[in-house]
This record gives sequence, C-alpha cells and structure tokens, in this order.
Amino acid sequence: MGAYPSLSIGALSKATGTTVVTIRWYERVGVLPTPARTPGNYRAYGKAHLDRLSFIRRARDLGFSLDEVRDLLRLSDDKDQSCEAVDQVARQHLAEVTRKIADLKALRRELQDLIGQCRHGTFADCRIVQALSPRQSRR
Repeated sequence: MGAYPSLSIGALSKATGTTVVTIRWYERVGVLPTPARTPGNYRAYGKAHLDRLSFIRRARDLGFSLDEVRDLLRLSDDKDQSCEAVDQVARQHLAEVTRKIADLKALRRELQDLIGQCRHGTFADCRIVQALSPRQSRR
C-alpha cells in the first residue's frame, strides 16, 4: 500500500468538518501538531493529522473541554497505558453533563412556572418581566 497523500488545509477542513480557522487555532494551542510545509510553503497534512483532528472533533462534539481533549490525547498517545485514566476523564465529563441536564430541567420548570403565571394583562403587570427585573424595581 502506498504512502498516504498529503492534504491541504482546505481538504483537511472538508474531510473533518472543521473550519480552517479552527485547524490553525488547534495548531497554535498545541493539540494538533504543526504540519510539514510544501516547497510552495503550504501546509501538508498527513493521515496522522486527519486521525488526530477527527478525534478532537468527535471529542468536542461530545462536549469535552479543550483541557479534557488535551488529557485524552496525552493518554491516547501512550498505547501501553491502561484505559482507566481515560475512563476517569469520561466519567468526570459525564458527571458534568448530568449536572448541566439537571440545571436545564430546573430552568425549564422555572420558565414554565413563569409562563403559567401569565394573566395576559398589561406589560406593567407581566410576571415574566417582573421576574427578570432587578429586585428593587419589583415593589
């Protein structure tokens, strides 16, 4: 099997659904290695870049923070390591997602309650506006 052809930044962007600006940013922050340059000074990405960027993109789609992605990449770079550390990162992220879901459910209940209190009166009597206004103006 032949060598993997190099990709331009545009081709890498298209292959991963990641914007060119984001790819460059990932390089600047160190989660994506800087690629070699062509004789014309264009970036030349290889399969390792495609695989790593696909990993980053999927992790970000799952809501992992950039720091969590860094941890996952560092852990995944050590192929002989137990996956226990990866499990720990994922479990912590799941706990955060679960907390956010609980917060969103509470927010939904609060908004439903506010909307349910609407009497379709005047703006001055609107319970939603009163709930959003600073405390001192609710007198």
